Amino acid sequence: MKSAELIGQATPEQIEQWKAKHGKIWHIKVDGHIGYFKKPDRRTMSAASTMGLKDPVKFNEQIMLNCQIGGSDELQKNDELFFAAGNVLGELVQFKQAEIKNL
Repeated sequence: MKSAELIGQATPEQIEQWKAKHGKIWHIKVDGHIGYFKKPDRRTMSAASTMGLKDPVKFNEQIMLNCQIGGSDELQKNDELFFAAGNVLGELVQFKQAEIKNL
């Protein structure tokens, strides 16, 4: 399937606007649909982590709801697409390596 055939495909200009506004962005492709995501901020991670303690699916819902900036809404509405996208959402949450040293 060509990129132009994806449901929710953004233009190169739109992608550049998102990059200018949000920094790094990612896309997730599932079964002919594409969604665009920004990195979650501290508030989003807090809400997702809190909700995820009682219901792990809520973690992914919060990340998708707050981080999807464009593309196909079906990634959030269709359960099969949602669960497939949820399998890779963790890659949005990347931490830098820290160092601690006893002095």
